[in-house]
Amino acid sequence: MPLLLSKLKPHVVALTLGGGGGVLALGLGLPAAALIGSTLTVAVAAVTPISLAVHQRLRDLAFCVIGISLGAGVEAEALSQIGAWSVSLTMLLVCLWTTLMTGALLLKRLFGMDSDTAILATSPGTMSNAIALALEGRGDATTILILQMFRLLVLVSVVPPVAMLLDADGIFLPMASMGLLPLALLVSTALSLGLWGSRMGIPAACLLFGMLLSTGAHVAGLAQGPAPVWAVNASFIITGAALGARLTSIKLSKLMQLSGAGLLLVGSAVVVSLCFAGITHVFTGLPLAQIWIAFAPGGVEAMAAIGLALGYDPAYVAIHHFARILLLVILIPICLRRFDP
Repeated sequence: MPLLLSKLKPHVVALTLGGGGGVLALGLGLPAAALIGSTLTVAVAAVTPISLAVHQRLRDLAFCVIGISLGAGVEAEALSQIGAWSVSLTMLLVCLWTTLMTGALLLKRLFGMDSDTAILATSPGTMSNAIALALEGRGDATTILILQMFRLLVLVSVVPPVAMLLDADGIFLPMASMGLLPLALLVSTALSLGLWGSRMGIPAACLLFGMLLSTGAHVAGLAQGPAPVWAVNASFIITGAALGARLTSIKLSKLMQLSGAGLLLVGSAVVVSLCFAGITHVFTGLPLAQIWIAFAPGGVEAMAAIGLALGYDPAYVAIHHFARILLLVILIPICLRRFDP
């Protein structure tokens, strides 16, 4: 029993801290409050000697719930708009290439990093893929991990308030929640398929299958509404705690040493994504904040959660972030072979 308690303690502490931070942020009325509050609280604790962890299965469960709520907002009419998003997806490709080139160039010229480290640290997504390549001998794995984590944590904090400033009137009204029985059926099925998809190498598999199953059920009229608010907020808290707990493997001294590079990297990525979101807004007439959330260089789960929390078109946001993952899988090897600023 004492051994079991010692193993559970890091998980309980992380979720307690995340829950407290999420509830506090909700009380303050912050945008995407549960996600931001949980992430920042656990991230701060993670650079102290406190032991923190979030079980992978619990994280997968949270991703399923977020995916189900994303799918609940996809109506049959929305699916017909996918072809009209070709301009937006093309701009996303150019945005990704510009982000990679700009960030890598800055890291090489101003911080003296080698090309492999600069490219993998700059990659605006697919952090696990970047770390895997680094562990195979491409670049400095520690630097890449820290800069990638810095990017995720800062963007989770920055994207919601900036999106609110860009389009304060763009928030949609919440829908009535689905019942517990359909929620349980969707979650259990999405989790099973998601775990299989993860073993097959499908990125963000639990989120993806949760969204696909929920979309199918809602379009077919078998389910109505998103997951209950309490379930969504709990999932945001778990997601934020999992994100913040990743900092436990990083020394504070090393984090401070690379903070300048991290801020410059995030700043350049934000500026590039905002510029391309603005151009896309002019050509498509879609809400600027919605486009920026879809273009923002954060993790697919976190950005999809932010889009859900702020009420933007879930199909648009999710499809663009999954497209970003697929594009980066193609672009990163090309950059590693050819980039030499």
